Amino acid sequence: MADKLVPAAELAHRSPVRFPNESAEYRAARTALLAEEIELRRHLERVAAQRRALPPGGEVTGDYRFEGEQGPVSFADLFGDKQNLAVYSYMFGPQRERPCPMCTNLLGAIEGNAADIQQRMAFAVVARSPIEKLKAWKRERGWKSLKLYTDLNGNYSRDYHGVLEDGSEIPSFNVFTRRDGTIRHFWSGEMTGDSADPGQDPRGAPDFAPLWNVLDTTPDGRGTDWYPKLNYGT
Repeated sequence: MADKLVPAAELAHRSPVRFPNESAEYRAARTALLAEEIELRRHLERVAAQRRALPPGGEVTGDYRFEGEQGPVSFADLFGDKQNLAVYSYMFGPQRERPCPMCTNLLGAIEGNAADIQQRMAFAVVARSPIEKLKAWKRERGWKSLKLYTDLNGNYSRDYHGVLEDGSEIPSFNVFTRRDGTIRHFWSGEMTGDSADPGQDPRGAPDFAPLWNVLDTTPDGRGTDWYPKLNYGT
């Protein structure tokens, strides 16, 4: 039987944290917010537990062909010696001279953690541009740990929602498992523009991009009309 959780409001009122010259009004509002933050942490863990408990997804059987930085690879090869694989569909198709800035921002943050992530699972970045173009971009960004692959026939991108029916690209994050020699889909971010709340850009939860989480701690938040760029030259 799980231990009974102390109510979040009680934990918030126990907090000894105080800051210089804060008002009673500020402390009361901050304590109420802390209770909500504790509830959010608990909700995130409940969602993560529900995600981990998903039944087996569909078996991966498509004709998926990739070219990595060292040559052609199969879908199974993307796992390396790991049992779990995440694949990010990068909006960097052959029609683009430069990739999507939002995708690039997210991948830049994951690059900083890629060596650690790859201790526990495999992580692949798949795009439809030729591998030499992807390698050149990787060098330009100074990425060292992310593994980039070209989707040679486009089948993976179409089947796992990196490309829409009209051919336009969207970012897609899919997780796969390999158990007893069988590869299955496990989870994908499924929040689309149709599920966005009024006044908000489409976003998943949790948000994998540290950028937005950091901005959300400020009075101005993430704003409504600012987006990251590939560079900020003067």
